[in-house]
Amino acid sequence: MPEVLVHSAHSFVIEIGGKRMAAFTECTLPTLEIETEEIKEGGQNTYVHLLPGPRKSGRVTLKRGFTVEKDLMKWYTDVLQGKVKNSTKSISIILFDSKGNQLGRWDFTKAYPIKWTGPTLKADAGAVAIEQLELVVHDWVVS
Repeated sequence: MPEVLVHSAHSFVIEIGGKRMAAFTECTLPTLEIETEEIKEGGQNTYVHLLPGPRKSGRVTLKRGFTVEKDLMKWYTDVLQGKVKNSTKSISIILFDSKGNQLGRWDFTKAYPIKWTGPTLKADAGAVAIEQLELVVHDWVVS
């Protein structure tokens, strides 16, 4: 049996529109899912047929410490103002091993932000202020 290697997911880079934006501390890749349609067949009482339907769009969630950099907020604001067609971008999440070798790459097209969550601000805690950006991705490109 071949050896199975498990890699940590602590070293990654996110490219948005071809620009590396490595300041994120966490990235949740989308769940890729196909809807199914139930078909009940007359006289068939032991199960229901499940046929594949349309593919659902996925969501990528990015988290990072709050910064004053405005590029992502501008992108979100453009979508908020209805400029979705001009605001879709290609994004890539690239995972590296401890020596800098690329282990995996996930490429998505037609991505745009749909949700921004601001940081929780607490004067009595020494925690980092974390902001979160959620993107819709429509097409997954296998590389």
